[in-house]
Amino acid sequence: MIVEQRTYTTHPGKWRDYLALYQAEGLAIQQAILGRMVGYYTTESGPLNQIIHLWAYTDLNERAERRARLAADPQWQAYVARMLPLLQSQESKFLTPAPFFQPLWHEAGQGL
Repeated sequence: MIVEQRTYTTHPGKWRDYLALYQAEGLAIQQAILGRMVGYYTTESGPLNQIIHLWAYTDLNERAERRARLAADPQWQAYVARMLPLLQSQESKFLTPAPFFQPLWHEAGQGL
């Protein structure tokens, strides 16, 4: 299993606009296609105006397949066109769990 950590840095003060747009338009699409949301956070200290989200995949092949499906989705493409002007930068890291840790995530449509 791998966990992708995506960090988006918004333009100063635009993180609330990003979250509102994501909740209204992006969240349902991403959850339906990517599936395993491990977490979604904003920063309160250190670098500010950041949104950090984590997604779990069985391996890099599954990630590539799911990300390709997401990129091809017309609703996602329309969302991205509205979202990108809010971003200043983005970063992606691949994390592997320590042998003694099993990540938990929220499946779309299920409670925690």
